[in-house]
Amino acid sequence: MADAAVQNDKMTKSGSVVARFLPREAGQRERRFSSAGLDALATAVLFLGPDLAVVYANPAAENLFKFSSRNIIGHRLAEVFRNESPLSTAILQARERNCSYLQHELSLTTAGQERSDVSCTVTPAEIDGVDGYLLEFNEHHQQLRIAREERLQDQTEASRWLIRNLAHEIKNPLGGLRGAAQLLERELERRELTEYTQVIMKEADRLQTLMDRLLTPQGLPQLAPLNIHEAVERVRSLVLAEFPHGIRIRREYDVSLPLVEADREQLIQALLNIVRNAAQALKGNGDILLATRVARQVTLARKLHRLVVMIQVVDDGPGIPEELRDKIFFPLVSGREGGTGLGLTLAQNIISQHQGAIELESEPGRTRFTIILPLRSVGL
Repeated sequence: MADAAVQNDKMTKSGSVVARFLPREAGQRERRFSSAGLDALATAVLFLGPDLAVVYANPAAENLFKFSSRNIIGHRLAEVFRNESPLSTAILQARERNCSYLQHELSLTTAGQERSDVSCTVTPAEIDGVDGYLLEFNEHHQQLRIAREERLQDQTEASRWLIRNLAHEIKNPLGGLRGAAQLLERELERRELTEYTQVIMKEADRLQTLMDRLLTPQGLPQLAPLNIHEAVERVRSLVLAEFPHGIRIRREYDVSLPLVEADREQLIQALLNIVRNAAQALKGNGDILLATRVARQVTLARKLHRLVVMIQVVDDGPGIPEELRDKIFFPLVSGREGGTGLGLTLAQNIISQHQGAIELESEPGRTRFTIILPLRSVGL
């Protein structure tokens, strides 16, 4: 039982959904728990009776395994999954220990040939008066995305703190440098030498502007109903005006999208930074695709959203070097010579304040940024 207690402790620290339903004392089952509380969970949950027949499946499980709960209720585990042996072994371990058991690296195939790579936590429980087993599933890619989001958030906060402190330290000598260049210019007898003092002053002004952008706090978004295609079309027209020759922007819009709650100007700025970044990566010659669609049952920051809007920016440029992909949203990190490394950082901050996320996939010849925004009740 000692290793079982360690297992429970690991689950609780990892934030497992099932861990919140564990009994307070080892070996004691939870007696006052209802399946109604499972409907809103972001993780997929099945509840099996003592004969391993499905008693309940929450919406997240229906989405993960691509089945309807009405079609599997009453069916035994072996009838739901073709290769359920490792899962049955996990249930046996939970039964023998009378506590939760975590099984990693399961590859489950449903009767409908849908395959899912998951981990599963099995917990003996009594729900709605029925003794059985609560099964919580986590997709491998979902776990990786959550971990990546949390790591990115921590690193972004640390980078922001460091950059703001550095910016304060840099601003003071910049002012002295520019003032000294002005005084030197007045004393120069050969006027052609003022070209060099002008270079010093212009570069000091450029750095001053950069520091001001780093130190300016991003205001909270002013949310209002917005047609997402209005923002996308605005960005399209701005980029085509900036790159009138060589850049081709195609559109694949889902015209049935409902309104979203967003700050119009901030969203335009975030999207503009991403599309402009794509155009610059193409060096003025190539194709960009702007696409919109709706996705269902998407988890953002550990919260399940029934519907989200996805805005995709795809270019056929050289791609982002592999060593930069995990750092591309950090301040002052740029894959382009002469880039400030602020555009994607600002876009990330804006979308985060909208409770959304930005995902990146890149390889030579194809780079895709995906902005994900939760859909609330507006227009639904």
